[in-house]
Amino acid sequence: MTRAWILPMLLVLCGSALATGLIASGAPGAATAVLLIFVVLAGVNSPLVFPRSIGTLEAQRRSAVDGRPVVFWRPGCKYCLRLRIRLGRSAHQLHWVDIWRDPAAAAVVRAANDGDETVPTVIVAGEPRTNPDPAWVREQLSRST
Repeated sequence: MTRAWILPMLLVLCGSALATGLIASGAPGAATAVLLIFVVLAGVNSPLVFPRSIGTLEAQRRSAVDGRPVVFWRPGCKYCLRLRIRLGRSAHQLHWVDIWRDPAAAAVVRAANDGDETVPTVIVAGEPRTNPDPAWVREQLSRST
């Protein structure tokens, strides 16, 4: 869990250091803007933007019951973020699994991607799709409901 927060914490620390330097040089307005930008970047790259992650086995069980896709992701991944944002509210209907929190999830992703931990990897009915188009994911979701 700590690993998922490393990038957001680094962004806040760097933004704070830059803002402190700008305040010292007499530019409090610029310092506020820089700090705000870094805090927003930290928020976007944090696990807070994504629906709550569940374990691999639980996601697979739920997917078998309701037919919804399972999305394997990791914090800081710009492609995962793109998928999450483009799905909008429908993203909460998917089963999200953070591969940094669940070693079994990382193993599933490696098995689907020839040993690479390439995310997002979406599994629908046992078939993996790596970095799929958000429209395709939305289509798969509408088929399952």
